[in-house]
Amino acid sequence: MTTATQETSAIGLRKLFSSQDAVMALAVVVILGMMLVPLPPFGIDLLVAFNLAIALAVMLITMYVRRAMDFAAFPTVLLLITLFRLGINVASSRLILLNGNAGKVIDTFGNLIVGGNYIVGVVVFLILMVIQWVVINSGAGRVAEVGARFTLDAMPGKQLAIDADLNAGIIDEQEAKLRRREIQIEADFYGAMDGASKFVKGDAIAALIIILVNVIGGFGIGVIQRNLDFLGALQSYTLLTVGAGLAIQIPALLVSASAGLIVTRSSSDASLGNDLSKQLANVNVLVGGAIIISLVALIPGIPKLPFLLVGGLFGGAGYFVWQGEQQPVETVTEDFLPISKEPETPEDMLPMVVVDPLELEVGYGLIPLIEDGTEENLLQRISGIRRQIMREMGLILPIVRVRDNLQLQPQTYRIKVRGEEVARSTIKLGHYLAIPGSGIEETLQGEKTTEPAFGLPAIWIRDADKGRAEMMGYTVVSPIAAISTHLSEVVRGYGGDILSRQMLSEMIEQLKLSTPAAIDGLIPDVLTLGEVQAVLRNLLRERVPIRDLGGILEILANTASVTRDPNILAEAVRQNMARTLSNQYSDPDGDLHVFTLAPQLEDVLKSALASNENGEIAFSVDAQTAQGILTRLGLQMEEMAKQGFPPVILVPRELRLALRRLVEKSLPSLVVLAFSEISSQTKVIAHGAVEPLGV
Repeated sequence: MTTATQETSAIGLRKLFSSQDAVMALAVVVILGMMLVPLPPFGIDLLVAFNLAIALAVMLITMYVRRAMDFAAFPTVLLLITLFRLGINVASSRLILLNGNAGKVIDTFGNLIVGGNYIVGVVVFLILMVIQWVVINSGAGRVAEVGARFTLDAMPGKQLAIDADLNAGIIDEQEAKLRRREIQIEADFYGAMDGASKFVKGDAIAALIIILVNVIGGFGIGVIQRNLDFLGALQSYTLLTVGAGLAIQIPALLVSASAGLIVTRSSSDASLGNDLSKQLANVNVLVGGAIIISLVALIPGIPKLPFLLVGGLFGGAGYFVWQGEQQPVETVTEDFLPISKEPETPEDMLPMVVVDPLELEVGYGLIPLIEDGTEENLLQRISGIRRQIMREMGLILPIVRVRDNLQLQPQTYRIKVRGEEVARSTIKLGHYLAIPGSGIEETLQGEKTTEPAFGLPAIWIRDADKGRAEMMGYTVVSPIAAISTHLSEVVRGYGGDILSRQMLSEMIEQLKLSTPAAIDGLIPDVLTLGEVQAVLRNLLRERVPIRDLGGILEILANTASVTRDPNILAEAVRQNMARTLSNQYSDPDGDLHVFTLAPQLEDVLKSALASNENGEIAFSVDAQTAQGILTRLGLQMEEMAKQGFPPVILVPRELRLALRRLVEKSLPSLVVLAFSEISSQTKVIAHGAVEPLGV
């Protein structure tokens, strides 16, 4: 073998024995070897001592852990200890039957602990078995079974609570993953404990059978093979067998007690000893117990000394607890108290000026909609909205802060963007919102209102009228659906304001991992991050999706050499997104329904194009003319709405941006598209034209 091969083998062996998994596999092999290979008496002594040490260590761990999940490996440890104990049982039984000797430890248990009386030994052993099997193990198994069932039943509620905290911004995504993992570990732990308790019960039965078999086998060997008399064989082999049983089953009793402790352990910030000392240290209880026990000593015929000693012990404990409660609590003088004062430094003021990008405030009457235990939860809907906006717009929606606001009317909610209110409406719990469709003549009984998202006329109806309203052709939505739809529309309308520079930076960092070429040489060499943000905000304000961020950045890289104006750059991006814009507003058949400007009005507007004081392209017209144009555009939008089509106007490319600026305040729902933004595969259907004033 070469030197290189020897070094490789040595490294491989070191890695093997340094691995915890390899050590566990080796331990299992050793346990199997104990059952198959005869061991000397000293080996049995060593194994029995090791078994007792492990049992004590496990019990101490269960007493010091603060919650059961801190010892989640306990079911596996319980199984391995059970296998180890069975291996000792087999090895000691072999040695007892072969040599009539099982080491000094077992001999000491058989002679010293039970006084050399095998009948007493059998009785003590059976008592220990009853305690372990009937009391401790049965109780621990039942607790584990109930704990497993209740843990599984509580999992959905705990998952919803995590989602609620995540949506409310209390925790981040990483913390949510950790909490979900803890819930899964808890369910697995109690399920495993339910099964592991069956192993311990089987181990108790096996120990009882082994004792019986060893006594019968030892009696036969002593009488038949070694020519011992009946009582001598019974005394010798029974005593050794009982000694082995006690030496092995006392640690088993400790492990069973540990199983009971771990499954009955509640979550706490302290160890079991600290919890018990705090919760049992009650002066009234201790003094009352001392008085009662001391009075028992006065009963004629009762030995007085034991009861008086116990009563004195309780009384002394009560006195020390009372002394501890009477000690003055250390207080901080006013000279050292932190003085509440107005922030002076920028660092102190910064937390006061940070606002959330998106907030939803509800009156106290709507709090049931955000509670964890409700079947339909508003926080779940918000999670769905975030995913929907990501798929639809390419905008990573930040955490939506959901708060209750006592200043609002009980069933009123409002939506805030960057700390400012942008929408408000009122919801009636226990009712449904019925929105009439086109051509419905029959009306429903209910409270007339306005649908919050689109401003459509609607009616609040009771649950009993829901089926009838749907049969009549009404669109019926629940209060949660109404709020969710309203929030979705606000996000679509204010996407440009919601997109922050930090979020854009994170999106670009993610894009670098997949398509670094789209970013190389653009940011910050040609355009700054702020300029790119301005372009994307212009697109989002008109609800243009930015899903293909890599493609948008490529267009900016090709156009930025000509201009760095965010408005013109956004127009250039739109020209290259003709297919996306056409599909966004087309009907299911692929037809795009629009209205246009009359040629005369187009000429008027082209001649009115000019740059305003900010250098932006706009129409240089008087207020009366602008109002007249807006009025005619509004009338045409109503005609489109009556026919069931979204309001889309098609204009020449040079007029698009200026017309959008004209209508964005008064007619924000009007979609302004340029002829060049329509794909060649799209069929355009015109539904009229806006005539110039005076026609």
